[in-house]
Amino acid sequence: MIEMIQHPLFWLVAVIAVLSASGVVLSRNAIYSALSLLANFIMLAALYLMLNAQFIAIVQVVVYADAVVVLFVFVEMLLGAVGRIPVVERLTPHLIVALVVGFLIMVIVGSVVYEVPIGGARGSATQQAINQAGQVQVLGMTLFTDYLLAVELAGVLMLVGLVGALVLTHQWRRERGIRVQRANREGMPSASAGANRSSLTGNRS
Repeated sequence: MIEMIQHPLFWLVAVIAVLSASGVVLSRNAIYSALSLLANFIMLAALYLMLNAQFIAIVQVVVYADAVVVLFVFVEMLLGAVGRIPVVERLTPHLIVALVVGFLIMVIVGSVVYEVPIGGARGSATQQAINQAGQVQVLGMTLFTDYLLAVELAGVLMLVGLVGALVLTHQWRRERGIRVQRANREGMPSASAGANRSSLTGNRS
């Protein structure tokens, strides 16, 4: 029963994923583009579930579909990027190059998918070991034993990005404070001069 609905369900999810991905690129409204991206992430999570990768599917929904898309929409609404994106009606050289490169990439990826068998070397964890220990446990053991260096390098890169964002934010706040102080200093003489003028006019009257 499961095998009978597996292929139709795969094609249904695949078509929705392709259509939602096209909506991300072709939509003129930024909010509609973000909603199409959300639908694409959900379809990818469904594909992961069909591949028996429950942990990756949950991470796809929680991290990307929940956190990243919500943050993206929040930034768009904060910056006011909810209007329609202007569309270039004439073919520019950049657009022609982009279309040609995109078509070549599609041809290469399609030929690789349909002509070359996709696979890799089997790991030490068998399906029986995964069923006994659990997918999350086996994934954690594999990451922190066979791929420990890659995990540590990824952590260092994230730490560098976080420190860089903090440094840039601190520098921006300091420069803003300097500009505010300079503006206050330039405005103080004019305010005092205005007060003196008002006192003189009051004395004359």
